[in-house]
Amino acid sequence: MKFKTKSPLPGFAPALFYTVLYLALIVVIPLSGLFFKTAELGLAQFWDLITGERVTHALMISFTTALAAAIINAVFGLIIAWVFVRYDFTGKGLFDAIIDLPFALPTAVAGIALSTLYSGSGWLGNLFNKVGIEIAFTPIGIVIALTFIGLPFVVRSVEPVLRELEKELEEAAASLGASRWQTLYHVVFPTLLPALLSGFALAFARGVGEYGSVIFIAGNVPYVSEVAPLLIVIKLEEYDYAGATAVAAAMLLISFVLLILINALQAWSQRYKASSGNVNTAPDKEFVA
Repeated sequence: MKFKTKSPLPGFAPALFYTVLYLALIVVIPLSGLFFKTAELGLAQFWDLITGERVTHALMISFTTALAAAIINAVFGLIIAWVFVRYDFTGKGLFDAIIDLPFALPTAVAGIALSTLYSGSGWLGNLFNKVGIEIAFTPIGIVIALTFIGLPFVVRSVEPVLRELEKELEEAAASLGASRWQTLYHVVFPTLLPALLSGFALAFARGVGEYGSVIFIAGNVPYVSEVAPLLIVIKLEEYDYAGATAVAAAMLLISFVLLILINALQAWSQRYKASSGNVNTAPDKEFVA
């Protein structure tokens, strides 16, 4: 006699129903409306809009600055997470709380603070201007703003994995003759790579659509420092709803393709980690000094 297997979670059917309903109302229907509105233009008009010089430059500024900021956050976010997990120092709790400040701070406040600090008359902007480097109202300022708001994503993604990483693995690699760099490359980095890619993807996605912290420090000069989200707002203020939805749809498609590539890279790194293991159980020629 066969008995019906019960779900380990109570109320699976209603929970699934509300999940699908929530995703439909919050994600699927709004995005579908965006594409339906864009479809009214026709393929030829849509292509002409998104390939216009101003639109393509705004898209390039948004994605290149977001990518640069995400790379910077991936490097320094990993270092910061390593310091927080592996070392104890005075004021550690305060610095750990400061990392989450971009989550709580309104983005407009962050934009005003950064533009004041890095403007030509600001504390840091004045120093950079003396050596011929302009930060405010340039793509460099945009990268700084996106780095500020994206750093917590990398740090908080890497920290839990780093805490679970057993120090015995590093000690075993050292006992097999591995140098510090070899231990980092063969033992630590493969374990942290999936989490690091997740933080990178989150920081990149946040940076692409960021508006509040960017508009003040960017200066919003067309063909220089104008980002795509601002261009969408400008078109909406001009009642060019079709143009705004076209730019939004282009951003969505490009972001979707890039995130798929990042997820594919993350899946590959997880398979590589599973197939290679963390550290060899026997002496390896790679670990011979």
